Amino acid sequence: MSEFRNKVVWITGASSGIGEAVAYEVSKNKPRAIILSAPVQNLRELESVSAKCAETGVLSHVIPFDLSQSSEIKLAYEKVSQLFDNIDIVFHNGGISQRSTVNETPVEIDKKVFHVNFWGAVELTKYLLPGMIRNKSGHFVISVSIAGLFGFKLRSAYSASKHALCGYFESLRCENFDKGIQVTLLFPGRVNTNISLHALTRDGSPYGIMDHGQSGGISVGKCAKKIVRAVKRNRKNALIGGKELLMVYFKRYLPPLFYYLVNKVKPT
Repeated sequence: MSEFRNKVVWITGASSGIGEAVAYEVSKNKPRAIILSAPVQNLRELESVSAKCAETGVLSHVIPFDLSQSSEIKLAYEKVSQLFDNIDIVFHNGGISQRSTVNETPVEIDKKVFHVNFWGAVELTKYLLPGMIRNKSGHFVISVSIAGLFGFKLRSAYSASKHALCGYFESLRCENFDKGIQVTLLFPGRVNTNISLHALTRDGSPYGIMDHGQSGGISVGKCAKKIVRAVKRNRKNALIGGKELLMVYFKRYLPPLFYYLVNKVKPT
């Protein structure tokens, strides 16, 4: 069991959506402290989340930074290192989605999605992993999405970045299984968040529309409870969502049905 009590927990993407809900759920489990991060433009929202977490009696710190900026990641790590000797649990939840086709998307947009979703998590992990290995204890929790298990329309770079996260952190898990390092890969399906509103279009502007499938997804509160339960149980992988999760099993056991349906399902 991976308990939160008296642990230092760092959550990226904590200003809204799943990250915000996870912060509230973790706070109920009496950690020693919780660190909340998101880009500085979301500072007001972060501070609001921090205040709500503090109502449970937990020590809460706000450390804003942009996952696409190496200098900001390094500075954030240095600030956290001044506060705590080690980080016990990291939720890599920060990320950005996409709503544009392969053909119309400039490679600069593809790279931006990768910088935020993949390289940001990798860089922060490289700062934190050595300390976890020294302490023979640490847990990385990665919000992958079922888009990390199969590609889907209008999400090419997003899906590719999520597949990359799977490969990277599965490798990290294998390399450090005997050093007290745990990795939990989360595969949320449709969750009612604002992710589609901020998804990048072909010119880099926000999509600005709530996907029908997204609005009909499970609540962030229910999602967060399942996430925290998976972490407590040291689950290696956790599928979270509704009937859309059937697509994962169709791909594995009934490929012809999967490929028929994936072309029929509306992408927004």
